[in-house]
Amino acid sequence: MKYIIGNWKMNGNISEKKSLFSALAKVKTRNKIVICLPFTLLNGENYGITIGAQDISNHENGAYTGDISATMLTASGVKYVIIGHSERRKNHNETNEIVKDKAEIAIKHKITPVICVGETAKEKDSGKTKSVIKKMLMQSIPDSGKYIIAYEPRWAIGSGKTPTMDEIANAIKTIYENLPTPVPILYGGSVNKDNAHDIISVPHIDGLLIGGASLKSKTFIPIIKSIE
Repeated sequence: MKYIIGNWKMNGNISEKKSLFSALAKVKTRNKIVICLPFTLLNGENYGITIGAQDISNHENGAYTGDISATMLTASGVKYVIIGHSERRKNHNETNEIVKDKAEIAIKHKITPVICVGETAKEKDSGKTKSVIKKMLMQSIPDSGKYIIAYEPRWAIGSGKTPTMDEIANAIKTIYENLPTPVPILYGGSVNKDNAHDIISVPHIDGLLIGGASLKSKTFIPIIKSIE
């Protein structure tokens, strides 16, 4: 079984959710499909599709305006949550330590965290990809519990650029060799129907984290079918 996780980011509305989810409900697959929605779309009919969130507070409750707690997510049926996405790290200054705190609180409430790691363009050009990944893993992953790692080269997110298969393989190998215990490893970064099959064939890749292509059935379902 492979994981195919869609990240809607700050996109979508109720009618678009209904359109995709009703189409996905008709797709037969042996893989695990998860759609990580904006908070406003977590409730309502999910057509049997597993839902995830895009962030979680590292606090249980209290005076944290704009934050969403783990209990709020579980009440909405959330089973997975993306943590430490490159856009959160960049735009909201999320540190590895914050990511670890969020992962641990998710696990405490039986939500599986999808912890993102990856290098910037500057770090890549400086030959620091491996050292950056190692540090992020060391400081971001929880001490125990079930979690998933997603490798997303930060320079590829939203750029339309995709690393070579060798670059992906080397980064995934670094993650695999530096995990304390085996956990699923995903790849995310400009995934589409034309490259999904090749990417999923890289050793130790257990699934995909998909951004824009997960918004519409015409772009998402072909990816699902390409890796059956």
